Amino acid sequence: MAAGNDTTKVPKTGEESSKGGTHMTKPEKGRLPNMGNFFIYFQLLFAADPTILDYALIVAGTICAAAAGVPFPLMGVLFGQLVDDFNSATCAAQAGPSLDPFRYEAAINDKVIKTAWIGAIALVLIYCHLTCWGIISQRLARRMRNHYVGALLRQPPSFFDTRGSAGQVSSRLQSDIAAIQSGTSEKVGTVITTFSFIITVYVIAFSAQPTLAGILISVLPAFLISGFLSSKYIAKFAGKQNDATSHAASIASEALSHIPVVQAFGAAGRLEKMFTGFMADGRKYAIKKAAVASIQTGMLYFIAYSANALAFWQGSIRIAGAAADENSGSTIGQIYAIVYLLIDSCVMLGGLAPLVPFLGGAVSAYKRLMEDINTPSAIDATSESGRHLPDDAQKMIYFRNVTFEYPTRPGQPALQNVELEFPAGKHTAIVGLSGSGKSTIASLIARLHDPSSGRIEMDGLDLTEINVRSLRSTMTFVQQQPSLFDCSILENIALGLVNSSKAEHQDVKHLLGGQTLAEAATKGKDAMSWAASQGPAVALLVKLVRDAAEKADAAAFVERLANGYGTSVGPQGTFVSGGQRQRIALAQALIRDPEILILDEATASVDSASERKIQAAIEREAACGQRTIISIAHRLSTIREADNIVVMEGGRVVEQGSYNELMAIQGGKFAHLADLQKMNSSTTADTDIRSSTSQDDLDEKMSKISTIVDKDHEKAAAAQDNKKKEEAGEEEIAKQPFGSVMKGIAWLIRPSIGWFIIALVAAAIVGATFSGSGLIFGYTVGALNPCQSTVERIKSMGRFFGGMIFMLGAVELIANFLAWLGYGIIGERILFALRKLSFRSLLEQNLEWHASEGRTPTRLLSIITKDCMSVGSFSGSTFGTVFAVGVNIIIAIIVSHIYAWKIALVTLVTIPILLGCGFMQLRMLARFEERHQEAFSTANSLATEAIQSIRSVATLSLEKTYMDSYKRLLDPAAKQIVRSAATTNILLALSHSISAFVNGLTYWWGSQLIMKGEYTQRDLLIVLVAMLTSAQLWGTMFTLAPEFSRARLAISRVMKVVHQGSNLNLDETDNDLESSAETKDKGVLSREKGGLTVEFNDVSFSYPSNPDAAVLDSVSFTIAPRQFVGLVGPSGAGKSTIMNLVQRLYSPTSGQVLLDNMDISNLPDSFRNAIALVPQDPALFDGTIRHNVALGAVPGYEATDAEIEEACRVANIHEEIVALPDGYNTACGPSASRLSGGQRQRIAIARALVRRPRLLLLDESTSALDAAGEAALQKGLERASQGTTVLAITHRLHTVHKADMIFVVEGGKIVDKGKHVELVDRNESYRLNAMQQMLQ
Repeated sequence: MAAGNDTTKVPKTGEESSKGGTHMTKPEKGRLPNMGNFFIYFQLLFAADPTILDYALIVAGTICAAAAGVPFPLMGVLFGQLVDDFNSATCAAQAGPSLDPFRYEAAINDKVIKTAWIGAIALVLIYCHLTCWGIISQRLARRMRNHYVGALLRQPPSFFDTRGSAGQVSSRLQSDIAAIQSGTSEKVGTVITTFSFIITVYVIAFSAQPTLAGILISVLPAFLISGFLSSKYIAKFAGKQNDATSHAASIASEALSHIPVVQAFGAAGRLEKMFTGFMADGRKYAIKKAAVASIQTGMLYFIAYSANALAFWQGSIRIAGAAADENSGSTIGQIYAIVYLLIDSCVMLGGLAPLVPFLGGAVSAYKRLMEDINTPSAIDATSESGRHLPDDAQKMIYFRNVTFEYPTRPGQPALQNVELEFPAGKHTAIVGLSGSGKSTIASLIARLHDPSSGRIEMDGLDLTEINVRSLRSTMTFVQQQPSLFDCSILENIALGLVNSSKAEHQDVKHLLGGQTLAEAATKGKDAMSWAASQGPAVALLVKLVRDAAEKADAAAFVERLANGYGTSVGPQGTFVSGGQRQRIALAQALIRDPEILILDEATASVDSASERKIQAAIEREAACGQRTIISIAHRLSTIREADNIVVMEGGRVVEQGSYNELMAIQGGKFAHLADLQKMNSSTTADTDIRSSTSQDDLDEKMSKISTIVDKDHEKAAAAQDNKKKEEAGEEEIAKQPFGSVMKGIAWLIRPSIGWFIIALVAAAIVGATFSGSGLIFGYTVGALNPCQSTVERIKSMGRFFGGMIFMLGAVELIANFLAWLGYGIIGERILFALRKLSFRSLLEQNLEWHASEGRTPTRLLSIITKDCMSVGSFSGSTFGTVFAVGVNIIIAIIVSHIYAWKIALVTLVTIPILLGCGFMQLRMLARFEERHQEAFSTANSLATEAIQSIRSVATLSLEKTYMDSYKRLLDPAAKQIVRSAATTNILLALSHSISAFVNGLTYWWGSQLIMKGEYTQRDLLIVLVAMLTSAQLWGTMFTLAPEFSRARLAISRVMKVVHQGSNLNLDETDNDLESSAETKDKGVLSREKGGLTVEFNDVSFSYPSNPDAAVLDSVSFTIAPRQFVGLVGPSGAGKSTIMNLVQRLYSPTSGQVLLDNMDISNLPDSFRNAIALVPQDPALFDGTIRHNVALGAVPGYEATDAEIEEACRVANIHEEIVALPDGYNTACGPSASRLSGGQRQRIAIARALVRRPRLLLLDESTSALDAAGEAALQKGLERASQGTTVLAITHRLHTVHKADMIFVVEGGKIVDKGKHVELVDRNESYRLNAMQQMLQ
């Protein structure tokens, strides 16, 4: 499966990249389908390393299920004997006083008692097999979850470039595992019981009436052929449907992860268009699948009824023979028993129809999961194979003629014939233009990829020969865009120790990822002191964390947070600012005291004073020769002291030497880069003053800025409280009666009302035919009674009623086809509508809503993937089955009362018991689902987080830690599996076996009335068949109980989200919602040329979850049209908050934000059409480069190719794009993972420029760019922003040194403003910052 990109690209990458794991899976892929789905199903049951207990459960479940099929045919034999007794009693009652009908009473009562015993045995067997299969399915789902997540964590990051995006992983873990659980649960027991029933019936039939049985066995091949053909097509369409929905899930996942960007660009409409495009494809294949399933079901019933007709016709000939020849040895009852049993076996076989899709769905899901599980890992970090490095090994690294190309970019080498050495204990720096291969070198050293040719050596060994975990234990890698884990700062930093090989760290390893640190985090500010009191190992860990934070210059800001080291950093570290995130990631790297430290732009988002401190710490250790340092840098001031500087261009090494040597090369590449970074400023300052002041200055700054992250952690803390509220809310939802939930869905059915009526009528006919067959059966038995009919009449009536049943079969064929097709179409349309509306509604909610009540992108995604799926699968064929059974019960009750109300009343008493059992089971299941919903949801979030941060997981060797946490989250649910299965299945077993007791009661009571002459055997049989078929179908229907309970909870959750949206329009002709909004709101901020005026009037802001911590405090400023204004200040001072307020992603607590003198709180969302944003994290989407740039255009307007190219030229990336084989149609991959950091940032800039904004917001927009790229971009921006107001946040002062005005932001206030030269003269902290960044 490709992850959400152009599917045509995927085979190409697999075949052409001999290193990528994809093409190695081809034999696997080919092998599974050829074995046939039947055998794959057996593979599935024993998949994922089952234990002895699992084997025992499967054996016990199968034996009990097979045994449970035997009692009911034995009841059929008793029934045959009873028919003889009923016939005799009826004849005796009608013959007058000469014969005593009550002489048959003892024989009848004896058979009734036997029937009750058989029922009791059946109850026990059914209960045992249902419980076994219930436990089997839950255990299998848990094993598959663990296996799948384990298999993904084994894969190198390159695997996720081509498939397995986070959205797809979430969809697999939810939809596919749910499908496996559904298809291996109690339903399997029901299927085995049915086949055991059929086999027993044929054994009895062949021993009693071989000719009749021989004629009727022809039914089985017909069943099997129709089943085989249809399941093949169903699997084909299901696969295509799943591909489409995975792509859609990937889009949804990215959109929900980048809500600020989606809202800033009004991109919701375009993303919805893409999302619904994929979903519409999925719906198309799903409807085709439903059509095949409907033909399959219609054929199933048609074949069953045709067999019935044949049985009646042939049976009547034999009865006539038995009546003519008293000594033939075959009684009428015996022939009836055979006919009745054969009919019943056909009804039972028909009852499998609703279960077959679940089994097929489980096989398809298993094949999809196995495709990923069986993909061999090119770089398996969990494997023990390979040589372990000795502690005293020389950690020198050599590149020997290394060439590398990414699997997603065949034919485009990222490195070409690179020869390099990284001496042990020295500092080597790598510089060069964006995309020149710097980060690729770092990735190859950390073995996130393997070279395409050439070799990389350490200690004389090829890296591929060294054990991956052992190799990574020697190094840590701080990435350009680090992603932290969703836990506290304490836990994040401590995770750096997981793969440490140092002896002194071994004592604390058992604490990592465990409960002690998680509990410490809950102590907030006292986390460290509490942890230190928990024993020497924890105290040592706390000391290591503190020391690492000091070195990374993180301690000062962390200790001033409201919750200190207990502060949660949020999903991927989104609750802290970019600079703070980088410092925590650095602490995480330094805690291990690694022998090799790889820094990829590790201080790009950090302010200069902080950067200087970090630099000093790193240089101190480099000077002692304790550590090999490999750093990639764009700010050349950070690498002046490096022992060797390597200059890269176009994947080749062009220069290397020390700083002074390279500067001495006339016209050299390095010298050119250095010139670009010099600033025209004559300011000088004494170095000593600089260093001492910057130290105090920094600490002072830090005290002021603590609020920003305080609020972020408060946000996380409030999320915990809100989560509890939300759970309580969800329980409220779950308590709603099913009726009120159905009301919510009624309006979705309205567009398909025609199909709904057809399906409803067809389902009603299906329900009615069950009772119809009962009527015909009763009349046939009456007509064929030898004491009432002649031999000829018996034959003619047999032909007549056989014809009637065949006609019923034809009606069933058409009715089932229409019912299943209708409900299939309605189900898919509802599913499509719910997914579309819930996606739209989620994108509409503001940033505040997304950050509150414990909502995470993964949780919200599960509403679109899992919950909508539950509703869709219920509203399709399942609903049709339920409706047909309901209609059947009503008709059965009415018919029974018309023919024999005294018998019917007694039978009716059992219906409430049946209903009660079913609904009680539903309730118990729903409670189990509710209880563990949270655990599954958290576990899925954890797995998705691991995939999103796979590079961090790999470099820190956290695979096992993640796996243990994942298993631990699923443990509570696993412990309750047995209890839940044991309790809920008592009721299900009762509803399955109650028909035996209903039978016995009806036989006894009916026989009493027959003997009294009140009714004939015809009346009794009509009631019996009508009511019993109902009881049987009712039992089968409650096998679908888990689907009910899932649907009920899911639809409440989905509808809650859908109704929060403002637009519930489902018109597919106008997909681009924003275009209509655009026409409505045109002219809010006119689109004419010329910049906007931006004005802050006394604006204060604190996050709603922590109103006491002010992030901005009475900020006032005015930016005139066409001004270029810079915002500078330490990380976390409130700069990005100002940006958020300008776009109204949050609203100020007090004060006003004005654009062109209009208060933005009163403007419609379309005011953002005049604004464009370049965020700190570029936030690109899976799709082509063209698509990503075009997303910046104003909603309702499609950017032309010329406009897109012009924007890319200004952003200085046009040449690079054109050089790619697919040019602007190059797929960016999930989260644009196929582009370098600098390329991502420039595409984000082009996306903003294509909008031609009147206000351009740049948030650290050049942090990932090299000096040349930045200089070219600077020129382009100056050209493009003429006539535009620009507001830029930056830590690089030469980005803003030409600005018309610079605001210095510290601690939520603007402490100074002026031009660069003025500020250098009068503002100490600004001057220090400038000095730190100057090279000479």
